[in-house]
Amino acid sequence: MRATTIHAPGDIRWEEVPDPTIAAPTDAIVRVLVGCVCGSDLWRYRGIEAIVRPGATIGHECVGEIVEVGEQVRDFRVGDVVVVPFVHCDGTCANCLAGVQSACVNMGFTASGQGEYARVTQADGSLVRVGTAAEPPSAAVLPSLLALSDVMATGWHAAVSAGVRPGATAVVVGDGAVGLCGVIAARQLGAERVIALSRTPARRALAAEFGATDVIAERGAEAEAWIAEATDGVGADAVLECVGTTDSMATAFAVARAGATVGFVGVPAGVEDFPIRRAFGRNIGLAGGMAPVRRYLPELLGLVLDGAIDPGRVFDLTLPMAQAADGYRAMDERRAIKVLLQP
Repeated sequence: MRATTIHAPGDIRWEEVPDPTIAAPTDAIVRVLVGCVCGSDLWRYRGIEAIVRPGATIGHECVGEIVEVGEQVRDFRVGDVVVVPFVHCDGTCANCLAGVQSACVNMGFTASGQGEYARVTQADGSLVRVGTAAEPPSAAVLPSLLALSDVMATGWHAAVSAGVRPGATAVVVGDGAVGLCGVIAARQLGAERVIALSRTPARRALAAEFGATDVIAERGAEAEAWIAEATDGVGADAVLECVGTTDSMATAFAVARAGATVGFVGVPAGVEDFPIRRAFGRNIGLAGGMAPVRRYLPELLGLVLDGAIDPGRVFDLTLPMAQAADGYRAMDERRAIKVLLQP
């Protein structure tokens, strides 16, 4: 098959790689219908995260049609169209039963979501059917279904972890696809006021359309001062940290009220100087981490199909997979929020 591969920072290629195969009886192989570039992929693209193997496939988000199943797969069959959570889980281990499917003892990951085919390591526990080859989901809903494989579920995890409640004031740090989906999540969970931090016009506009009541361009100390004044010196009831850097984490803790929780889902990239003294002194909690996508998928799918949310709007550039390198450049240069890739 052909797939997107990474060879070095900034070096993305579309080339021939071995087809994924059934390696365990719980596996399934899907033909990718749509994939995308994730903000976390940029860590490797920028050289911030070490590349394990030059030439490795890249891409962990996709919606696909099942073309083969292992002999122990009971709930899915060839021809099913499915959302593929980026992290695979069996659904039966102690961690899965506790709602932490992202720490499944049989965890797997989508490794070629930007390719023609991808392997799912725990099909029954991971996949969610959204149609069949004979009755596929509409083209209009496909981007939102793709968003459920990662960014919408991750933004939701940030809001849940932060303890967003009806009537709360929430601050969203980060205006990438996850942060924008965090705005959706905060509003769906009942936040009365959602303050989003963004400087880019297109992202500011989308944050407002997703339900942010305030969109501010300030950063660092200026953002802290703005939020302090806006909350009468109290701070936010819940903070969604959707970036994963030292600065974003510092801002998140600085704007949280005493006793609040920071829900962090940004993949950490060289985070240093964690504000432990402030957390201790003001009883600010930290919760979150890698999103248990499968835990949230049924509820989020219902919201998408009911028309209550439309997270697919974070995709503002669509390209053929063969042009994935152009998509990486567009996101790296902030010319695109999130790039949807079609085979």
